[in-house]
Amino acid sequence: MLVVKVGGAEGNGIDNVLLDLAPRRDYVLVHGGSNEVDQLAEALGRPIRWITSPSGVVSRYTDRDTMEVFTMALTGKLNTAIVSRLQSLGAPAVGLSGVDGGLLLGRRKEAVRTVDHGRVLLVKDDHSGTVERVNASLIQLLFDAGYVPVISPPAVTSRGELINADADRVAAQVAVAMKADTLVLLTNVPGLLREPSDPASVIAEVPRAQLSSFMDFAYGRMKKKLIAAGEALEGGVKRVVIASSQQTDPVERALDGMGTVIA
Repeated sequence: MLVVKVGGAEGNGIDNVLLDLAPRRDYVLVHGGSNEVDQLAEALGRPIRWITSPSGVVSRYTDRDTMEVFTMALTGKLNTAIVSRLQSLGAPAVGLSGVDGGLLLGRRKEAVRTVDHGRVLLVKDDHSGTVERVNASLIQLLFDAGYVPVISPPAVTSRGELINADADRVAAQVAVAMKADTLVLLTNVPGLLREPSDPASVIAEVPRAQLSSFMDFAYGRMKKKLIAAGEALEGGVKRVVIASSQQTDPVERALDGMGTVIA
């Protein structure tokens, strides 16, 4: 079993990923959609705001209005487009949000700490959270019937409240729940870079025991990918690969070790 997550930021080669995955039947696909969310928010006159935690992790500020945009962009547009494209390539894809069948059950954070001009503030109206349980039996049901599950946030709480859950960490939790051998995180850069402006400075291998020390090389949303990698490995996944979606055959190349391998 393989879990593949493709990012939704600008510059990702989502079609490269789908072309590579279409002939396979051994995977679950998880996707984000940050670029679609940003574009829709701008079109609706609801510009996105970002918050930075004291540890330097950057997240989207998700108030009630932004959650509506988030849901429309991911489940209403991008998930449908990905499923349609996979079906056109011969893959029997089924689109699922974290709400469907209680697929991604989580907990909304009571407050989020953010740094603003050197001050640490508490944001209490943010609808973000973490996934605590994956309905693996639903995924397995589809998998056993020959379907390809395509999963996106949002997640949902036990009270039916939608929460913005990071797609990298969702993919990690799905990989753990499905007892996947490998988690592939495909993004718009070649992997974890020693120098963020130099694509040739890819760190080819990160020993699991030293993962925390490599956080110093992670900028922006790459920090979330390393956090997700750590959660996947801790949950029993044997290998995580962070690699580029911009090349042809990105999944096969990642499985061959092209990118940053954490094991």
